[in-house]
Amino acid sequence: MSKHRLNRRTFLKAAGGVTAATALSGGSLAATASAAETAGDGFGLTIKERNENDPRMWYYRFATSAIGWNPAVNVLLPDDYHTSGRTYPVLYLLHGGGPGQDFITFDRDLRIRDLTAGKPLIVVMPDGGQAGWYSNPVNSNTGPRNWETFHIDQLLRWIDANFRTYAEYDGRAVSGFSMGGFGALKYAAKYYGHFASVSAHSGPPSLRRDGGAVAHWANVTSAALDLAGGSVYGMPLWDEARVTADNPVQNIERYRDKRVYLVAGTSPDPINWFDTLNEGHVLAGQREFRDLLGRAGIPHEWREEPGGHFVRPERLTDDINGVIARLRKAA
Repeated sequence: MSKHRLNRRTFLKAAGGVTAATALSGGSLAATASAAETAGDGFGLTIKERNENDPRMWYYRFATSAIGWNPAVNVLLPDDYHTSGRTYPVLYLLHGGGPGQDFITFDRDLRIRDLTAGKPLIVVMPDGGQAGWYSNPVNSNTGPRNWETFHIDQLLRWIDANFRTYAEYDGRAVSGFSMGGFGALKYAAKYYGHFASVSAHSGPPSLRRDGGAVAHWANVTSAALDLAGGSVYGMPLWDEARVTADNPVQNIERYRDKRVYLVAGTSPDPINWFDTLNEGHVLAGQREFRDLLGRAGIPHEWREEPGGHFVRPERLTDDINGVIARLRKAA
């Protein structure tokens, strides 16, 4: 993005959130995207593909030195984004791990457009790798896979520069499913001033529980799916400082004064050993996390629901409504 474009957008935000089309032309508010509203390069991100034709869902794919391939993001805009001139809070929504899981998961599988219809919220859904674990790995044998750098140092700043957002603590939330739930808990604590609300839908909050089961799983899956034998936390020996910094249950105080929302399943499929092992571990870990939050006097919301390891649309809807209630209001 050019310096001129960045300065112009910063000015437009400060001037009260009028759209770029109106400010530049003196005309009425644009009902659809205009050239002036179109996002540009910046913060280490070079746009390689884009689609801004849909009035709500805008798509971008970037070249970045943080990732050895071109990751993408879907930005879901409020219904009135192009006509209201308002500034909006932002929810970063992180997908889970495994083959086929990526930036379109919440749109393809969970009807995120329907769940957010009429709601004054921007939803940012980035790629996070099949097993990126929202981390910069200890080592990679297939080029850079620095998802933490991409999300926190690059994408977050790019979003604030290119869309009408509140670039502040009370303007952002982060939520996710499974691996993405862990990523949300990690980011909210590790980057305390970035997010006022954090949610984990079947997300594990403990890397070290049960002999370090989640840390080992992160290493094994990342080695197989993302890093060509590399690992997130180091094998056979962990980078202990990195594990501690990323581990939600070891950073309890960093959830103070945030909205915390947790969901776990209580009855995984007994025939599906993976579902039973996965959600059984998540449930135990979330109960441990909740106990630590309670002992510290940190308020939190939680739900234990029938079923196993999947996103419950009604709980995601509750979460979105809670995010909107906690964050700064669109204006």
